[in-house]
Amino acid sequence: MTTPNDPVLVARRLAADWASTAAERDERGGTPKRERDALRDSGLLTLSIPREFGGLGASWSDTLNIVREFAKVDSSMAHVFGFQHLMLATVRLFSRPDQWQPWLEQTVRQRWFWGNALNPLDTRTVATRIDGGREFSGMKSFCSGASDSDRLIASALEDSGAGKLLIAAIPTDRVGITLLNDWNNMGQRQTDSGSARFERVRVAEDELLLDPGPLSTVFSGLRPLLAQLTFVNLFLGIAEGAFEQAQHYTTHEARAWFKSEVDRAVDDPYVLAHYGEFWVGLEAVRALAERANALFDNAWNRGEQLRAEERANLALAIGSAKVHATRVALDLSSRLFEVTGARATHASRRFDRYWRNLRTQTLHDPVDYRIRELGEWALKQKPPTPSFYS
Repeated sequence: MTTPNDPVLVARRLAADWASTAAERDERGGTPKRERDALRDSGLLTLSIPREFGGLGASWSDTLNIVREFAKVDSSMAHVFGFQHLMLATVRLFSRPDQWQPWLEQTVRQRWFWGNALNPLDTRTVATRIDGGREFSGMKSFCSGASDSDRLIASALEDSGAGKLLIAAIPTDRVGITLLNDWNNMGQRQTDSGSARFERVRVAEDELLLDPGPLSTVFSGLRPLLAQLTFVNLFLGIAEGAFEQAQHYTTHEARAWFKSEVDRAVDDPYVLAHYGEFWVGLEAVRALAERANALFDNAWNRGEQLRAEERANLALAIGSAKVHATRVALDLSSRLFEVTGARATHASRRFDRYWRNLRTQTLHDPVDYRIRELGEWALKQKPPTPSFYS
């Protein structure tokens, strides 16, 4: 593992390498093993881990900017990289220091990749109490990054009748865990977001994240906001990547329409109008994302001193950025064909992957409900209710 002096330069080198195979790998799907190993070797899996535990000690703004950098060329790798740091934040926020500190240290020493099997909306996995802990049994969907991971964040509902959500940090190769590799969706095709089966998987008491537990304090309530902010930066990066691809194609390959009365596509007034609208949209999302990133850093640094109204204001900022990022990115990734032309639809280019990746991911958190939440604040000053999605 390297220890990068400049993580941004390392990320850009990785992104440049991934860009050369991104379209082909999008078609193939499956686990991007070579790219994941390159990420392991880069040292960037430790980016958000504080220096006292051996990590690079980057701020959340810096970490999210690298999510955005990766997303320009490979949104699947950006997704699993973002989830690496979201999972690390999950153990930091939901468990005791004597639990999360060794996990962070081992992530550095053993180059652990963390996968997700949490999905609180999928209630099919049940936890049964046994001596020394629990047994998890059932199915879990949308397990992003689980394949080729070393550790999983997994959840189950306690079968005591209360239906309490239990979250655990466990080895991916533990007996009873089967990753089904059944992810075959139209977008985010190399995120390995398929299903996992748990068959009497033993979970020790000290692997359960019980103190303070999920969303039990204002500070621990930052976890869902970090998830939302990760997607803001992912969507922005995809949109910027689509813009750059379209810009290059329009400049070097697109042909002027015969009625345009110009010789080059770059001089077509309608093409220029589209690009002007693209630029305005991107600039607005950049401003909202950078503001939300900075506010999240401030909230994280407040620690347990964070107040509920501060968290609410952060949720509103992230929600606003998420709505605008969703709208602008979907619009740009669809309309890019209006500035590139019919030849740009050739299957080998796979320019459609930008829209497909966005459309696949944006559906996991319906934008209508985010807008409703913002409307309740705007009209009635009702702050967002903390949940795993707000």
